[in-house]
Amino acid sequence: MLERAKTLQDRLIAIRRQIHQHPELGFQEVETARLIAETLAELGIPVHTGVGKTGVIGYLGQGPPTVALRADMDGLPIQEENDVPYRSQVPGAMHACGHDAHVACLLGAAMLLAQDPPPGQVRLLFQPSEEEQDEEGKGGAIRLVEAGAMEGVGAIFALHCFSDVEVGTVGVRAGLACAAVDTAYVTIRGQGAHGAYPHRGLDPILLASQVIIALNTIVSRRVRPLDPAVITVGTICGGTADNIIPEEVALSATIRSFDPQVRQTLHREIERACGIARALGGDYRLRILEGYPPIVNDEALTALVRRVAEELLGADRVLTVEPTMGAEDFSCYLVQAPGCFFRLGSGFPGEEPREGHNPRFDMDERALPIGAAMLAAVAERYLRGGLSGAGQARGAR
Repeated sequence: MLERAKTLQDRLIAIRRQIHQHPELGFQEVETARLIAETLAELGIPVHTGVGKTGVIGYLGQGPPTVALRADMDGLPIQEENDVPYRSQVPGAMHACGHDAHVACLLGAAMLLAQDPPPGQVRLLFQPSEEEQDEEGKGGAIRLVEAGAMEGVGAIFALHCFSDVEVGTVGVRAGLACAAVDTAYVTIRGQGAHGAYPHRGLDPILLASQVIIALNTIVSRRVRPLDPAVITVGTICGGTADNIIPEEVALSATIRSFDPQVRQTLHREIERACGIARALGGDYRLRILEGYPPIVNDEALTALVRRVAEELLGADRVLTVEPTMGAEDFSCYLVQAPGCFFRLGSGFPGEEPREGHNPRFDMDERALPIGAAMLAAVAERYLRGGLSGAGQARGAR
């Protein structure tokens, strides 16, 4: 499978670079979806477009059994700083998280599987908007699930490029793999005044600073030290001039956790921390938007991914990775069926990692045929009975 995939390397690189040069943000992936649909149609794979707004689903074969493979398509609102021939041509947008590579890998898997289709169905999910949510607070995975993308699916697999893992390696982990994510939106209200006469008002910037300090002590003092948790204040917005005390200040924070009880503790303690503003004479509004649950990889399916990776790359190139506090809406599919989310090594050998969500993110494109071979091989192995009977039974829930 890997040798066949390597013959596709130039085509996969061309696909990845075309998408990279023309990034589209969440639920705006019109041209990306068109490229995907045309490529699948050339392979003779039936396609549904406009799924979950801009998603694409390909149906290779007929189930049951049915296995799903997923790739996300959207870019990020970041100005690219890489000086490469394939740099983004869209001002203020780039593929800074590898979703262009994910699409190329899944299209490569479709090319490989179309040559010798396994029994059953491989459902190819090209998902919009992993990074953003729509006006109803729903991301691309939820929209695809609502559109019926997971009906009849017994297992689902996906990969993610990781620059801190060297190209030619695969990282796997059974059980908890990625954190749950929520977002806190806080408005701190005081009383506006002239900056020269602060005693005539109530400074919401000062109140917000007290709240931020309290928020940053929650994990260290209100959560058991052995329980992973993160609260990061990412934005603070307030004020219009240096000599004006504003009426209010807005904050937002990301909340990460693994354990449901810890998750509820964080929500409760954020409310208490915001109460400092009220205790000091001001007021606050708090809205916590619950996001994705944690990713919990199925034991049997993770073992399948590990076996396939060892056969393709060698046992010494398959890593057991640590859980990450990063979050991914792939977890929304795992509510519907068991699966495995694994890491595709894409780091440049001898270089510092090109971190995701950074204007200098990039990947070693030699990872593309490896990713295509991994996705194709795990799907084929699953459909040809690569799990034990118990594993197969668990895969149909």
